[in-house]
Amino acid sequence: MPSSKEYLEYVMDQLSDLQDVAYKAMMGEYIIYYRGKIVGGIYDDRFLVKPVKAALTMMPDAEMEIPYEGAKEMILVDDVENRSFLTELLENMYEELPAPKKK
Repeated sequence: MPSSKEYLEYVMDQLSDLQDVAYKAMMGEYIIYYRGKIVGGIYDDRFLVKPVKAALTMMPDAEMEIPYEGAKEMILVDDVENRSFLTELLENMYEELPAPKKK
């Protein structure tokens, strides 16, 4: 089931305290970027982030979920209502995220 544009807009609004947050549509889902790096995405109306140490530390009891068939597990962010938590999460994750691949 593809993610709804409404859920994407809600998550993007929750992330609006951050500068340079963007998304890219990809086969009915959305990849989320922070300052040019992929932090995660919206999959089946779930906000999932990469399982980097900072995210695991901030959400030690979070569920790991597969975004789509054949993909690696990601962390389910179940506290999307907490805008300050999301801001802190992405800021803390940034340094651990891989740099974008050169085209």
